[in-house]
Amino acid sequence: MEVLYFAWVRERIGLPKERVETTAETVAELVEELRAREERYALAFSDLSALRVAVDQELTDFDAPLSGVREVAFFPPMTGG
Repeated sequence: MEVLYFAWVRERIGLPKERVETTAETVAELVEELRAREERYALAFSDLSALRVAVDQELTDFDAPLSGVREVAFFPPMTGG
């Protein structure tokens, strides 16, 4: 699946996107796999309350299933103005 990173998440990880092979069944399990990769991922995902996630371009929760998913995007909350 494609994993996309936006704003400061992209800055901390150093990539805008990457293709990930995973056995994770939920977004939360994917996050745990990513955290275990390197310190930069652990830093980016250290506070999930500061992140939002979209699965196949639909805003969802970290307990969302990944079966059949093509794209997961991580980004900070948006603010209006």
